[in-house]
Amino acid sequence: MKRIFVFFLLSLTLLMTTFPSKSLSAETIKWYPYEEGMTLGKSQHKKIFINFFAEWCGYCTKMDKGTFVDPEIVSYLNKNFIAIKVNADKENTLSTRYKVRGLPSNWFVSDSGDQIGNFPGYIPADNLLPILKYIQTDSYKQMAFKDFMNVK
Repeated sequence: MKRIFVFFLLSLTLLMTTFPSKSLSAETIKWYPYEEGMTLGKSQHKKIFINFFAEWCGYCTKMDKGTFVDPEIVSYLNKNFIAIKVNADKENTLSTRYKVRGLPSNWFVSDSGDQIGNFPGYIPADNLLPILKYIQTDSYKQMAFKDFMNVK
């Protein structure tokens, strides 16, 4: 019986190392605390993406488990933005500064700290990618988002 148990443990260990879980092997968004992210944005001359969330927020969880694990979103955010995650319940001052009224709330900020704009609510991955491109390419300075979508 002891041999069977040892064999079972060895087999289970081998199986776990052969097939690593997706979360261990997949790239993830590099989230920064607010102050660190703002400093990095300025020093790296990158725009900043701020996601305001709360633990009780169902749509925030949906974005975490869907939108923010999409490989295209992860790659684009990590390459082109400094991503900041802010718990709105714990960071009341920031929530007030950004006029967060509902969650999730997604803000874009320039590398100098100027607020560019807010896209409130749940955003699926296929909708977030064009928004990221609109902001990253500075197209928001020349045209409305709907016009940007028609040009693409």
